[in-house]
Amino acid sequence: MPELSIIIVHYRNPALLKLCLNSIVNPPVNWRVSVPYEIVVVDSATTRESRDMVRENFSKVKLIPVEYNTGYAKGVNIGINESSGKFILILNQDTVVSPGAIDKMVNFIKDRPDIGLLGPQILNLDGSIQNSCFRYYTPLLIPIRRTFIGRFKVFKKKVADFLMADADMNKLQAPDWISGAAMLTTREAVEKVGLMDERFFFYFEDVDWAKRFWQNGYKVIYYPSAKIYHALGRGSKSKWGAFDLFFNKKTRWHMRSAIQYFIKHRK
Repeated sequence: MPELSIIIVHYRNPALLKLCLNSIVNPPVNWRVSVPYEIVVVDSATTRESRDMVRENFSKVKLIPVEYNTGYAKGVNIGINESSGKFILILNQDTVVSPGAIDKMVNFIKDRPDIGLLGPQILNLDGSIQNSCFRYYTPLLIPIRRTFIGRFKVFKKKVADFLMADADMNKLQAPDWISGAAMLTTREAVEKVGLMDERFFFYFEDVDWAKRFWQNGYKVIYYPSAKIYHALGRGSKSKWGAFDLFFNKKTRWHMRSAIQYFIKHRK
């Protein structure tokens, strides 16, 4: 029986998925994940290429092919429901786990039942620190970050506050929410808080989940001693600025999720 379930939602990029899985299954020879674990890959909008890659290279991985694009929240929920570990680590397909990171996270949360979500320090591929813990969104923050008004000094301060620019990212923090690219939780906490809200097809599912953990008496913690690399892609932002809404599908997903989030948490 695995103690840890690692859930990865994959969408049509088997090369990235292979890197992610290798960082866990085939790490440097002097390091292995010590906690008994299983890996569940939810293959959203599955392709033969991705199925063959997993089955040929990672025979012990539990592969769940889904014919349609599940979106992130539903994909995570499918993975959680198909897993059995006491601890649940959710990873993006474009992450690379550094040696020891998984054991550090599990050991840290194991004796701290008040922690509902634990996020590692996320690094860019060049080793620089990536923004991965935040204060809550406000409705005004959306146009600030997407239009020219974000260039004004007064609004830059609001963005800096959202990004927790005043915090030392090499120290333990208790932010409002953490990036869904890598987060550890427990099955007990999920059973109390509930699964991710599938109304968020893509974006804001991690913000909403963290808020619900806080509301149910759990802490959300940023834990920089564990480090995971993430090939961040700003898929919802392109050269069109405010006109991204018309030209970028992911921008529309982001805006729709933002509206759903503010309606849901308007009180």
